[in-house]
Amino acid sequence: MTGDNSEPEGSQRFSNIHNHTAVEEDVTATAPTEFGRIQLWWGGGKGKTTAALGMGFRAVGHGYRVHMLQFMKGSADAINSTHGEYNAIGAVPGFSYENTTHYEWRELIDDSDGDEQQAKTDGALRRTRKLLRGASDADLGQPIELNSDPAQGFHMLILDEILYAVEQGQLNPLIVEKLIETKPPNLELVLTGSHTKPTYIESVADVITEVNKNKHLFDEGVQARSGTEYWISAVLKELFC
Repeated sequence: MTGDNSEPEGSQRFSNIHNHTAVEEDVTATAPTEFGRIQLWWGGGKGKTTAALGMGFRAVGHGYRVHMLQFMKGSADAINSTHGEYNAIGAVPGFSYENTTHYEWRELIDDSDGDEQQAKTDGALRRTRKLLRGASDADLGQPIELNSDPAQGFHMLILDEILYAVEQGQLNPLIVEKLIETKPPNLELVLTGSHTKPTYIESVADVITEVNKNKHLFDEGVQARSGTEYWISAVLKELFC
């Protein structure tokens, strides 16, 4: 017997769907009760940073304080102006970000030399240590003001592309191990990047997700699309085409 798959007319189709056209209530700063895990997102597919950002937005929606430090993103104005996620983060209380003002993937795509790239990675490392000290000094079991300085603490720290910095030889894997050791117990730490499995921290991670590419528009010569993988087409072409 075949069921009736016909669609109801008019608005009845959407009777069970809530149409949220505006924020229903302000987000109040609260503290998580189950944070403290270590997450790794790696692999050759699209979506590692996207997944981390999604968790960040979900967390701030609960009133938790989130900060993201990007190790290998952000360079010339041409790149920064196309990072749609920065606009989104800036519009959401409780979510902050910073980058190391360079963009180095498989090659030195911008005009900086290797020494300059390494200096910026070293600067990101110093900043990470400072952020972790601030988080250690804070009471992460309590709400944190949503628009506070990240140096005063946060409940989730996203270190975007830090694993790729290791893969590229700009960061010693032992240093990443040490960073994990020094994090406060109830800080959720999310590390992304790398096309190579980060076996050096596999034993201490609670969640490890490999993001693989089965098929991508880049294989057909389609370059970056605004709102989906928008960095800049030139960079993505170097990576995938």
